[in-house]
Amino acid sequence: MTCMIADGGFANMTTPTLENLPACPVETTLLLIGNKWQVLILRELSLKGTMRFKELQRSIGKISQKVLTSNLRTMEETGLVHREAFAEVPPRVEYSLTDLGQTLRPVLDAMRAWGENYKEQLRGGGLR
Repeated sequence: MTCMIADGGFANMTTPTLENLPACPVETTLLLIGNKWQVLILRELSLKGTMRFKELQRSIGKISQKVLTSNLRTMEETGLVHREAFAEVPPRVEYSLTDLGQTLRPVLDAMRAWGENYKEQLRGGGLR
C-alpha cells in the first residue's frame, strides 16, 4: 500500500469519521498532529500534565493566542485534548491530554530520540 503524506489537517473539516480519514495510517496521524504547534502542545501537556491557557502559551514560546486557541479547539474536536472550564471568577480553563492523547507519547519519544540522533550526527562531522 502506498501512503501519500498529506499537507494540512482538520482545520476545514468536521469531526473526523472513518469515511473522511485517509486509508494510510501515517497520513491519518499527520492529519491529527501534522503541524508544529500541535506537536508542541502535545509535548507540553505530556511533560507537564494539566495546564492553563497562558501557562501553555508561555511554555510553548512564540505562539499567538489565536493560533493556540485554534489548535487547542481542533485537538479537542479530534479527541486528543480535554478542556475543562470552571465556573469561577475570574474564569479558569485547564487543558490536559485525553487517554487517546496520552497514546501519542511513544510518537513524541521517537521524535525526541530521532532529533537527538540527528544533532549527534551533526556534532560528529556531518550527515551520512
